[in-house]
Amino acid sequence: MSKIGKISISIPEKVKVALTGDIINVEGPLGKKSMNIDLDIFDLNINEGKDITIKPKKINKDSKRLWGMNRSLINNAIIGTSKGYEKTLELVGVGYRASLKGKQLNLQLGFSHDINFEIPEGIKILVEKQTVIKINGADKQKVGMVVSQIKSYRPPEPYKGKGIKEAGQYILRKEGKKK
Repeated sequence: MSKIGKISISIPEKVKVALTGDIINVEGPLGKKSMNIDLDIFDLNINEGKDITIKPKKINKDSKRLWGMNRSLINNAIIGTSKGYEKTLELVGVGYRASLKGKQLNLQLGFSHDINFEIPEGIKILVEKQTVIKINGADKQKVGMVVSQIKSYRPPEPYKGKGIKEAGQYILRKEGKKK
């Protein structure tokens, strides 16, 4: 039995969930999200627009694996359309700066050139200070992908801790050379 899959998903007041065929549509104040659910494996019950339960028709290895994942995907879509997801990045290093130029994020990361990151559809980026970037969006996976792409330009190094890191991320520090 799946511990996560058993838990019912509560639907906030502002969010509407509808099932048409194999596709579940979630619509909220921050956007829309539609997902495919295999109704051959799972039973999906929407109780008066207040909560959703998902249960497998037969319990076998495949349905056990997919049960919790499908429940989490539906829950992430509901949270994303109602509250949204936010991640914060910090630029650590001398001369490391970020700024917004239209639909591009301009990063100065100690290279001989600036990096212009094209902001994808459905993602909002705010530059609070020159060294703090906030990334918002309704899709959890898309927000995580944008964060990892930006972090890949200059990952934090273990000696001085310079680079792009998430807020609260621990960087394992190494000791330098000894004489």
